[in-house]
Amino acid sequence: MNDYFEMGPIRPPSEAQSLLIRVTRNCPWNKCEFCHTYKGEIFSFRSVEEIKKDIDSAKAIADEILKISWRMGFAGNINQALLQALFNRPGPHGHAFQSIIGWLYFGGTQVFLQDANSLMANTSDLVEIIKYLKEKFPSIQRITSYSRARTLAKKSVSELTEIRAAGLSRIHIGMETGYDPLLQYMKKGVTAKEQIQAGKNVVESGISLSEYVMPGLGGTRWWREHAVETARVLNQIDPDFIRLRTLYVRHDMPLYSKVEAGEFIRLSDDQVVAEIKLFIETLDALHSTLVSDHILNLLEEVQGKLPEGREKILAVIDRYLALPAEERLLYRVGRRLGYYRSLDDLKDIPLRRRILRMIDEVRRANNQEGTILSEEAEREIYRLMENYI
Repeated sequence: MNDYFEMGPIRPPSEAQSLLIRVTRNCPWNKCEFCHTYKGEIFSFRSVEEIKKDIDSAKAIADEILKISWRMGFAGNINQALLQALFNRPGPHGHAFQSIIGWLYFGGTQVFLQDANSLMANTSDLVEIIKYLKEKFPSIQRITSYSRARTLAKKSVSELTEIRAAGLSRIHIGMETGYDPLLQYMKKGVTAKEQIQAGKNVVESGISLSEYVMPGLGGTRWWREHAVETARVLNQIDPDFIRLRTLYVRHDMPLYSKVEAGEFIRLSDDQVVAEIKLFIETLDALHSTLVSDHILNLLEEVQGKLPEGREKILAVIDRYLALPAEERLLYRVGRRLGYYRSLDDLKDIPLRRRILRMIDEVRRANNQEGTILSEEAEREIYRLMENYI
């Protein structure tokens, strides 16, 4: 058995339970100022034959795991006991083997095609790959992929419809912003017009569309335009999902040099929340589901079905903004440490005391006892976010 198949570095949070099949390597654009993932890497296509071999390897691993389940008396079931036994037992099994175990444990129904722009592949190749996947794994119910808007703006609706008929269920697009000056500044390599065309093509084809928006991307200069113009673009697309992914500037991103030079000034957490409020208020009668499914987002509760859930979503934002400064600080620290997932978590007294002790320790270390945190301590909170990228 070949205990290996190639996997790329990332996938959307919503694809955590998906089998990862690499169709293309890296990103064909790779110039975005806010991205670090593929810097220094070269984009390349993989042949259909190469991808089929990976699918065959995944199938062989899955078959072996099922045999082990039967030998251990689990009747082919992939349960917690089998997971523990296989993860703990010595042997040469690598990441691919562990990936398949986890995938089967969660049902073996979802697949994500990597990397950043799989839809650049020829339509006939994609159709062949998807059909082969479903032939080898009849349990598959959903197949998804990333794609760039510029690629999809050029892909005909008939091509996308053919790919949907083969089995592609959803496309994830990193829109980030719909404001042209900001798209140019961040070297996104696409225009708002192309984003609208791409989104409309996908929607018309019947493929589910998930658009990613990056709160904070406009900084203090363009936060208002970013919120309003991004909503304007989405109003014309009406995607199935709008997913929030708050900007975090790492040291290995090109944007970091602009932050250091004072050219790009980041928004505070509270300013990002205010920007998101304006964004949601500007979304007009969509039928989308707003999702806040990443730890980088301060308010995970800012999600729901539009338009009926809008007031409830905005109420969460207003509740946070109405908190006293010390309470907002407490929540920010708790969230960045991974403890808090909702504003109601502030009512957890033991956890509250633990986080307050941490804040006090930072204040004493920075000679700021009894006051709001110093700039250096604020930077420490910001750096906690890097653990989640």
